[in-house]
Amino acid sequence: MRLDDYFEDLEPDEEAERRRLAREKSYEITDHLERFEREFERALSGDTLVGSTSPSIFVGRSNYPDIPVGLLSPVGEEARAEEYVTDSGWYQDGYGIDDVLGRRTGLLNSNKRANVDSPGIASRLAPSVHDEWEGFVGVQREVAIADRPVDVEIGLDGKPDLGLDAGTDVATPRGPRASAESADLTENPHVPRPVKKTLEDDDWQAEGAMTYLYRRGFDVYEINSILSAGALGEAAQRRLVPTRWSITAVDDTVGKFLRGSIRTEQSIDTVQVWENEYMGNRYWVVLSPGSWEFELVEMKAPGSIWNPDPAGGVWMASASEGYEGRTGYVEETAGAYYAARLGVLEHLESIGRQAKCLVLREVSDDYWAPVGVWQVRESVRNAFEGEHGEAETFHGAVSAIAEHLPVSADRLRRKSELAAGVQSNLAAFGRD
Repeated sequence: MRLDDYFEDLEPDEEAERRRLAREKSYEITDHLERFEREFERALSGDTLVGSTSPSIFVGRSNYPDIPVGLLSPVGEEARAEEYVTDSGWYQDGYGIDDVLGRRTGLLNSNKRANVDSPGIASRLAPSVHDEWEGFVGVQREVAIADRPVDVEIGLDGKPDLGLDAGTDVATPRGPRASAESADLTENPHVPRPVKKTLEDDDWQAEGAMTYLYRRGFDVYEINSILSAGALGEAAQRRLVPTRWSITAVDDTVGKFLRGSIRTEQSIDTVQVWENEYMGNRYWVVLSPGSWEFELVEMKAPGSIWNPDPAGGVWMASASEGYEGRTGYVEETAGAYYAARLGVLEHLESIGRQAKCLVLREVSDDYWAPVGVWQVRESVRNAFEGEHGEAETFHGAVSAIAEHLPVSADRLRRKSELAAGVQSNLAAFGRD
């Protein structure tokens, strides 16, 4: 499809109406927390949360290395526990911001402190994490490696704190928290055979174990949980990993694996433009013939939670890599970089090609609360599901897209190495 025709097809649709409704109903989060408190009182027997089902875990990073580790469990919605697990299904089901906040604030985080290397921080003789399958940390690990929600009984120390933790652009929001005294399994978790294999091999490095699970059909969401619980890697190196860190670590590791798999593939032969919009974020993905390069440029609207000053102009950040990849962590765009790169690499690996890629992310003020980096990953993944436009040149594609961006083409080139590089190369070509 010609790029002009592609742009004509990108007319406003029901997405604008959904964003309007989301703003109108955001007050429902307060009502939701009140309903949660009532459900919690019904589920509590003494100081024990009985009949609980835990679909996932959380590992915090405050006061590292003595960090909070938690079991996440819906209260009053045990039969629907799987719906509370962050995964690609949230995108497929069309979750809005309020839907995500409702799910995450409906999970009670029953947590206690543990050391990343040794669960019993009071004793130097306590078992290391790779040996620990008893007590609270042991139950948490059983939940993490299971392929379905696990029934547990949790002993609590007092009532939960119903405050809402808004989360970050990497990690999803978190809801009520309660101090846990103990946790016990009330059923035997089902652990997939590939996960058992990685656990039984004490010499398997974490990166290799992650890519093994990915090649066996595990999505990054499942791998992240297993890594976070300290259940991957060489036995002596296994440790609890804060959830926010493990999300990026898995995206990065799997991305490097996919980048290696396309290094010798032929290049695509046309300049392609893909677009997707979700939760007030708009994504443009430009693929161009050539060896692998990647760049993410983010533009965040003024007056939003990401860029609070309404008179400050659009905030921009970027990060990039060449054919050999990066040697250091991305600071400016953080986890969004690795999530977007993963989506692109999965597409290229699926078609057996490599390309030069520019991803442009426009964050509008309709993105009024952070839901986690999963929405970046899924938005880029699903950008390739529809039709795409084609342009004569990379520069032509970027110039055409710039007409739909909140910044000028000149400002984009000043921030984007790929866009600036293409411009200079074309100018040099014209002089020849």
